[in-house]
Amino acid sequence: MSGVPLRVVSWNVHGLRDDRAALTGLIRELAPDVLVVQEAPRRFRWRQKCARLAAETGLVVAAGGLPSLGNLVLVNLRVRVRRSWCLRYPLTPGRHMRGAVFAEGTVHGARFTVSGSHLATDPAERPSQAAVWKAELDAVKSPLIVAADLNEGPGGGAWRTVEDGLLGSPDDVPTFPAAEPRRRIDGLFVSPDVAIERYEILTSDRARAASDHLPIVVDLLLPSS
Repeated sequence: MSGVPLRVVSWNVHGLRDDRAALTGLIRELAPDVLVVQEAPRRFRWRQKCARLAAETGLVVAAGGLPSLGNLVLVNLRVRVRRSWCLRYPLTPGRHMRGAVFAEGTVHGARFTVSGSHLATDPAERPSQAAVWKAELDAVKSPLIVAADLNEGPGGGAWRTVEDGLLGSPDDVPTFPAAEPRRRIDGLFVSPDVAIERYEILTSDRARAASDHLPIVVDLLLPSS
């Protein structure tokens, strides 16, 4: 199958509260072109903290942080970021502000847009957040990569909203909690013009030590321009 290869890792890093050496070391070994992070730094000195995470993983900051409420996209130097933007969901009083990050880039001339989000733990909030995010995703014209902690499994309405029209993994491999995974609440999806060569949930001891979520690793083929 022809196309431009792109490795993407999506990971909820639990606010960087676990084994940081395991986290950054594993990311370096995986050598992603794009890393989509949930629960990245979003408060005091968030720019410096995001930059430090990028440096420790051998990547650079593409988009996100505070403006996207803790969603972050890091890339390696193969990726040229052309533009980025953030989306904030309507605030429910008494709940956390949440949002999404978008980055449009090219790798070896192949265009793509990647977006990451972390939906609410409250089942009353998730459907509206998913609908707002999906409307923005549907406006993207380039090949699309969507990664998220959806806080619900494939049978949920928010998951179905986000996944509609996209391709994901047919395997129901649990991603949370990392120590003894019981629920699949993290997902990565692509538009039909992107080929999935590998889709794996990492279950190694280091992955379990690094966060309360397990990471998703995908190898993609982007359509050549």
